[in-house]
Amino acid sequence: MNEEFYSGFVAFVGRPNVGKSTILNAVLGQKISIVSRHAQTTRNKITGIWNGDHCQAVFLDTPGVHKPQNKLGEVIRKTTIDALGEVDIIVFICACDDPLGAGDRYIAELLQKKKTPVFLLLNKIDLISREALIKKLAQYNSLYPFREIIPVSAKTGENLTVFTDL
Repeated sequence: MNEEFYSGFVAFVGRPNVGKSTILNAVLGQKISIVSRHAQTTRNKITGIWNGDHCQAVFLDTPGVHKPQNKLGEVIRKTTIDALGEVDIIVFICACDDPLGAGDRYIAELLQKKKTPVFLLLNKIDLISREALIKKLAQYNSLYPFREIIPVSAKTGENLTVFTDL
């Protein structure tokens, strides 16, 4: 047997309420991260370990990136920014049903400073039409040179295996 085994750390980053925790729970097949409609439910990094056939990934579910309004917001933002320096892969998660906005552009700017490979998961594809998805793919493709863009639905599980098979 000469099969190599890979392992590494993967950070989920994105604005609040884009589905980072829902994706983590779906990929792991169990609920380890709190899911809520309320923004900033995740205040610390949540760690989950996923085992594939020839690999292992330690996922870090980070708090949503937003403009801090107080000291707590600053600490939460710093937690996320620090996590980006600790990982082998960054997964930027955006919600298809939200417009591409200043928050997404801000995160893309932060990612420009990293040498870490960045993948984009466009979540909530179950909430938009195929035509709208094609437009979203084009918008995000021009935002940043992602290693790969994968449209997914954490709720239905659609395309999550495309992500985990990478």
